[in-house]
Amino acid sequence: MIMDNKYKQILSGIACVGLALACLPSTALLSGCAGADSDAEQAADTKESSMDNTGKKVKVNYKGTLDDGSQFDSSYDRGEPLEFTVGAGQMIKGFDEAVKDMTVGEKKTVRLSPDEAYGEHDDSLVYTYSKSQIPNGDTLKVGDQLYLTTSSGQQAPAYVTAIDGDNVTIDANNKLAGQYLTFLIELMEIEG
Repeated sequence: MIMDNKYKQILSGIACVGLALACLPSTALLSGCAGADSDAEQAADTKESSMDNTGKKVKVNYKGTLDDGSQFDSSYDRGEPLEFTVGAGQMIKGFDEAVKDMTVGEKKTVRLSPDEAYGEHDDSLVYTYSKSQIPNGDTLKVGDQLYLTTSSGQQAPAYVTAIDGDNVTIDANNKLAGQYLTFLIELMEIEG
């Protein structure tokens, strides 16, 4: 899931009440982070075409991999392209920028820095609670996903990263925070 700074604002108001176990679907790429210029942006500056998809609804297929070559997400595997409006803040910044100047049928590979993707890992988003403070706290295992309910009632995903006696450590950073991401992107359709 690709989240922007709104995610960190939501998490800054997390209330301890309302923690609940849950599973999130593997829908990556929702909302962008502000960051430095990407290779995709630099390539867009030098591209001869004057194509600008900003404000247009597009459908793309993509495959996301880490520097070690492991795949973390793929619309190809789901058999359904991802649909979003370019420049609307629905995607991580580097992905959005890469699609901005593409034409239908074009494929490109971009490597995004953490600033262009999920940001750096933020230690202030790591919390430790007593098992008694968490519903079903005694059944938690490292790797379990939780939703943290914020003071505004929104839910934010988090993961159990450690259990030490009665203490449970929960990390509300995106699992891809701090990592370089490579995307193979194929533009399938442009609407309007």
